[in-house]
Amino acid sequence: MVVKLKLLNLIYSTRFRLIASLLVVSLLIGTLSLIVGGNMLYSSVLTETRTRVREDLNVAKLLYDERIDAIRMVLEIIADTSEFKQALASGNYLYLDKQIQNFSGRVGLNFAGIINDNNESYGRLNQQVVGQVTQAVMNPLVVRAFTEVRSIAGTFVMDEQSLRYENPELLIKAQIATSENLPAQKDLKSAVAQGLAVGAAVPVRLDGKVIGAVYGGVLLNGDTSFVDQVGETVFRNEVYKGRNVGTSTIFLNAQRISTNVMNRNGERALGTYASSEVTRQVLDEGKLWTDRAQVLSDWYISAYEPIMDIFDTRVGMLYVGTLEDKYLDVRKQAIVLFALITLAGIVFSFVLGWYVTGIIMKPVNGLLQASVAISNGNFSPDIGPPSKCDMGLLQEQFKIMTEALQEREKRQKEESESVLIQSEKHASVGKLAAGVAHEINNPLTAVLTFTHLILRRQDLAAEVRDDLETIASQTERVRKIVKSLLDFSRQSRLDPQPMDLNLELAKSVKLLSNQSLIKGVELSFNGATGLPMFSLDRNLCQSVWINMIMNALDATQPGDKIEVSTQQVISDDKNGAEIIIRDTGSGIEPEILDKLFDPFFTTKDVGKGTGLGLAVSAGIIERHEGNIRVTSTLEEGTCFTIWLPAIRLLGDHCSYPTKYLRRGA
Repeated sequence: MVVKLKLLNLIYSTRFRLIASLLVVSLLIGTLSLIVGGNMLYSSVLTETRTRVREDLNVAKLLYDERIDAIRMVLEIIADTSEFKQALASGNYLYLDKQIQNFSGRVGLNFAGIINDNNESYGRLNQQVVGQVTQAVMNPLVVRAFTEVRSIAGTFVMDEQSLRYENPELLIKAQIATSENLPAQKDLKSAVAQGLAVGAAVPVRLDGKVIGAVYGGVLLNGDTSFVDQVGETVFRNEVYKGRNVGTSTIFLNAQRISTNVMNRNGERALGTYASSEVTRQVLDEGKLWTDRAQVLSDWYISAYEPIMDIFDTRVGMLYVGTLEDKYLDVRKQAIVLFALITLAGIVFSFVLGWYVTGIIMKPVNGLLQASVAISNGNFSPDIGPPSKCDMGLLQEQFKIMTEALQEREKRQKEESESVLIQSEKHASVGKLAAGVAHEINNPLTAVLTFTHLILRRQDLAAEVRDDLETIASQTERVRKIVKSLLDFSRQSRLDPQPMDLNLELAKSVKLLSNQSLIKGVELSFNGATGLPMFSLDRNLCQSVWINMIMNALDATQPGDKIEVSTQQVISDDKNGAEIIIRDTGSGIEPEILDKLFDPFFTTKDVGKGTGLGLAVSAGIIERHEGNIRVTSTLEEGTCFTIWLPAIRLLGDHCSYPTKYLRRGA
């Protein structure tokens, strides 16, 4: 349990979280770098490989063309010898047949022959039959050589009849099973009876006249010499995980007829087809295609280009490809290496971070312990020696904070004592005022009553009448003072009623408009629209408005202004309104602002004020859960702000946008 608690404390510690945050960030960055870096590496390798494959395709095409050119050159050399011309002119079949066998073996031809200008065969490879050659079986190379009277070399397609005419064995060789996966036994019924061949035909001239033509070629169906030459020349027969790194293929249309691509049985994948996408772009549209391609079960970075026959028709495709797995494994190895480096960096960062955060957290722990001491009431904790780094500034500010807390604690204590004394004083004054008022009120009533009775007599001397009137007025003044004392001391029950604040204020302003007019002071009221309803004691609150406005009148001179206004204000998340009474009078000295709401404090002359008006007003507002604030500037004026909370009454708002203005004379 103790170990578990220590482990939890470690996990939830700031030090552990800092290190964990750094490690998570490092891990995310490292992972992102691995992904992005791996993809960039593979993309770069893929781009480089595509470029190389295109170059390899150019080399393969060059080898393909060189083979055609080699056949053409051999035939041209033979056709240009005088012995060959004389033998053809004289019909020396034995000599011609021997020449056919010689140059066919030297170049590796599958078929060859000699035709005179009358379309008569003077000999064919492995066929000594002499006779007329029909147009149906005549080699297209020979037809063009006779027509254009020049050497013709290139690729052409041999149909079943042509293959049988040249050599029945070529027809068997040309038959390739047409299935996606080559079966163990070839199905000759589904075999292709066409052959893709390369060769040349050269016209033979004697004394400026064409007396015949010699031709020869190689059937590419099932031929391995070319694709093996590409594998050896271009890819050096490199093998990776038992598979050829580089592969090449010759297609007749979309079918493989010559390839070094192996199927799962380890046999050449003859008879399989290229993908529809490759077929469409290369054969149908005649475009060069370079991209990833699935060749049987493996993926290769491949390049395809169309093979054109001697009639400039697309009859097949030439392909070279490089095994993709080799480059994928390179990427995997690079990613593993980067991952190990990243992991080592994270471990190193953890150790270094643990050490560094220990140094950083030492002053922080000191501050934490000091905070606990402060919460326990010790405002002079020991935070240790100041650090030389940025933490030193925090320690310094912490010291300043503790000193400020000490000062605030002292000030709050003094304020609390002052408030307590003031409350006790108010309570004592209230009790005293209530007792005094009760004891004085009855004698005052008798004195005032008998004074008025005496004043009714008609035989009083003028001097006596004046004295009695003085007694009556002063007694009335004492009575008002007694009433103020009773109001101050008595906490009568409130009688709240829903009321329109603007309307009630407008009434109070109107009541005092004559007094402002007589004094020459401009008194105005501007009520805000859309105020909510208020639940107030109408009589008590009206006495507050009138008392405030009367005080403003007493503090102003002719020509001054008094403005009463309202505005909607939210205070402490409570909806309410402010009543602002602003005058441009003489103002109040700053040193007495805090005493304005003290009982019996007044700035008026003796006999003109009791000092209880603002105290009573403040009590009324506080009982309504409101507050009063005052600001003043000497010779500029004073502003009293009263805030009162509103009540919620559905559909009821103060729709009384009152504007009242009364200017003094």
